[in-house]
Amino acid sequence: MGKLITVEELAQRLRLTKRTIYRLLSKGDIPAIKVGHKWRFDEEVINAWLHPEIRGDGKRILVIDDDPIIGILFKEALEKRGYTVVTADNGAEGLEYVNRLSFGLIFLDLKMPKMDGAEILRRIRNVNRQIPVTIMTGYPDSDIMNRALQQGHFSVIKKPLSPADIVAAVNC
Repeated sequence: MGKLITVEELAQRLRLTKRTIYRLLSKGDIPAIKVGHKWRFDEEVINAWLHPEIRGDGKRILVIDDDPIIGILFKEALEKRGYTVVTADNGAEGLEYVNRLSFGLIFLDLKMPKMDGAEILRRIRNVNRQIPVTIMTGYPDSDIMNRALQQGHFSVIKKPLSPADIVAAVNC
């Protein structure tokens, strides 16, 4: 974790009003943490949020989730930052995209009907072992998660998600 800065310090650094910072906070559009009753910002996370190109080749992101609202949330959070977000409503559709296109990052729901996230991850790894995958789940201690862990390294983000969670996960 980097140095924590206040709302006032961030507003001054970004040349914005405190009111604008609070508006971004209320929408969940800026990564922040609450210390006591006050908002603080990790300088490293803010730098990554401001400069998403630091992520490297990852301008195209695949989101595989059976809930279409999740895809909309990702598009709203990332497309305005220059990312292309491709959504798939099920594992089969997601795997078709993985076979046809290159992605800088894949977000994968763990619990889905027909083909769960562990099986999709296994198949993704058969196509490309190097692609970064972040599993989204509200069930981190499940049998499905244990099966996914057998497929190698991935990141995890806990549901429910906010736009700030998404931006932070992309910029890590």
